[in-house]
Amino acid sequence: MARIVVLGAGFAGLWAAIGAARLRDAIGDAGRDIEILLIDRNPYHNIRVRNYEVDLSEVALPLAQLLDPVGVMHGIGEVQAIDPVRREISLVASSGKETLGYDRLVLALGSEVMRPEIPGLAEHAFDVDSYAAALRLEGHVTSLGRSAPSPGRSTVVVVGAGFTGIEVAAEMPERLMRAGMTGSRRIILVDPNQAVGATIGEHARPVIETALSSLEVETRLGVRVASVEASGVRLSSGEFIQAQTVIWCAGMRASRLTENFPGARDRLGRLLVDPFMRVAGLPGIFAAGDVASSVVDGLHPTVMSCQFARPMGRFAGHNVVADLAGQPMLPLRIDWYVTVLDLGDWGALYTEGWDREVRTTGQAAKATKRTINRKRIYPPLTGSKDDLFAAAAPTVQAPPPTYGAP
Repeated sequence: MARIVVLGAGFAGLWAAIGAARLRDAIGDAGRDIEILLIDRNPYHNIRVRNYEVDLSEVALPLAQLLDPVGVMHGIGEVQAIDPVRREISLVASSGKETLGYDRLVLALGSEVMRPEIPGLAEHAFDVDSYAAALRLEGHVTSLGRSAPSPGRSTVVVVGAGFTGIEVAAEMPERLMRAGMTGSRRIILVDPNQAVGATIGEHARPVIETALSSLEVETRLGVRVASVEASGVRLSSGEFIQAQTVIWCAGMRASRLTENFPGARDRLGRLLVDPFMRVAGLPGIFAAGDVASSVVDGLHPTVMSCQFARPMGRFAGHNVVADLAGQPMLPLRIDWYVTVLDLGDWGALYTEGWDREVRTTGQAAKATKRTINRKRIYPPLTGSKDDLFAAAAPTVQAPPPTYGAP
């Protein structure tokens, strides 16, 4: 048997595994001796982009439900190292340390929030980087809602005014209300840049500022976090904000396991891949999602988002089997780019193009965001092999729908 190992069960890894199974099935006898194995630290696929939401009941989907119908094996383990010369993976599973060999590898271990060496950050701050972290935050806020009023109980400091931080801050009024904190409350967004959403673009920024003002989210811009304490956060300006909830959303980087491979990486630690999702200079190794950077339209590299991770995964899965079986590979090209930013009860922001021209805002954009978060990015949950294979076809979806657009 020839073994394909997919590392990671996020948006890229899940679709790489199902996409690989799809082509294996399609080539008939030529695919009978190909084994596909997915390894992840968790037994579920996390709809990670929903971790900021109040309701987490539908953001963890069992892998067995998605992979068993298509004949993909799956195991639980924490990857420690990858040897591209020996074609071996070192991991820690429930039974202890293991070494796993492979003939082809799809690296899809995703990204992680950057956690600098700030005093108290590891001990006292929360994040929404993973399902487990989101559950921890949910439990913390619920517990505060049941406790007696105390300094900082109803104050939340969100650090990082990029996409994730803005969505976390915008959702926080409803989260606090649901937890029973209906009186006076403060939500403060902190960022070292002089503007909220500094990387989002000048067209979108006024919309974001309007929404945050409507939600009564305060900002502290041009400052950094000096330390985090159980009772609050101290800023580089000298200000101390009493807060029992500090949420860290400041920056992402690719999984550090990309450092196991020689060759070039970008400033986010991502491996450079060609249009077929092959890692440059490393035969038999493909990469997709947040660990990979690919120029998909002849000019722009991919962004760390499910918008790119999902098609990258589908094409990587198709191509890794094609490479192994001597079949033609397919290049990935994506000629559109949109962003849809959730802005809580105020609505959302929908932009088009790399310059992020505003398309719709408010409740019209919110309808698009709900379609994306609750339908578009979900795998079929029917348990049908045919449904899963249809969703894993190496194609690029059309842009999401707009509602109320001119």
